Amino acid sequence: MRAALAAAALAAVLVPPDARAVERPLWEAGVGATGLYLPDYRGANQGRGYVFPIPYFVYRGDHFKVDREGIRGIFLQSDRVELDVSVFGTPPVDSSDNDARQGMPDLDATLEIGPVLVFTLARDRRIDYNYRLQLRLPARTAIATDLSHWHNIGWTFYPHLNLDIRPELFGQRWNVGFSLGPAYATQNFHEYFYGVPTQFATPQRPAYTARGGYSGATFVAGISRRFEKFWVGAYVRYDNLSGAVFENSPLVKQNYAIAGGIAFAWVFAESGTKVISPD
Repeated sequence: MRAALAAAALAAVLVPPDARAVERPLWEAGVGATGLYLPDYRGANQGRGYVFPIPYFVYRGDHFKVDREGIRGIFLQSDRVELDVSVFGTPPVDSSDNDARQGMPDLDATLEIGPVLVFTLARDRRIDYNYRLQLRLPARTAIATDLSHWHNIGWTFYPHLNLDIRPELFGQRWNVGFSLGPAYATQNFHEYFYGVPTQFATPQRPAYTARGGYSGATFVAGISRRFEKFWVGAYVRYDNLSGAVFENSPLVKQNYAIAGGIAFAWVFAESGTKVISPD
């Protein structure tokens, strides 16, 4: 999952794993539900609760993976370095439901996709590791869409440290993750969320043109576990926008954002084919 800067004191060299085989199904399938609370956008003082049915699918291929780290195409992998492709997204926002954006166009759902370069800085010797510290460097192009049209809104860059640990809690082994790092984005990306064109300016909401650059810092903590036929997970995310280049936008109503969610799934099928995998 994610990372913590406090773990930077760990050795900055990957320790090769031992040869102990950990066999898991090539794929697993299930169905479940998730409940989320998300701000309308980072810096908004209003947010929404969401409840969605979700598919549960895990695939542990050599060059393509679907797991708790997301959907990844792996183009380069060694003991120390991976080059993946990953995705991220945000839900749409109805501006009529947000006080700061009254009279402005709605925000479409966004999809971010791009490469992520991953450096493993430290981990224990087990294939089924107890801890793993990584530096992740995702750069993604962002697309806004309502499914009837698509348009590019710029790029994001989120270099961060990511720490995974597997402590024993209540007699069971859990996946716990932390991440921490700064975020950056291009002018077009910031303008999409924080710009106020002249035609939408009001006495309370002056016109504003956003700049590209620093977008704030993000901390994420999460926990999950697969039981025999069930999977459960939860996360919380905190964004600090102090010093962000768009901090003075009239659409920024607070200099932080908090999001979180919980999910569960029933796993009803898995492949007979087994593969060596730490997750």
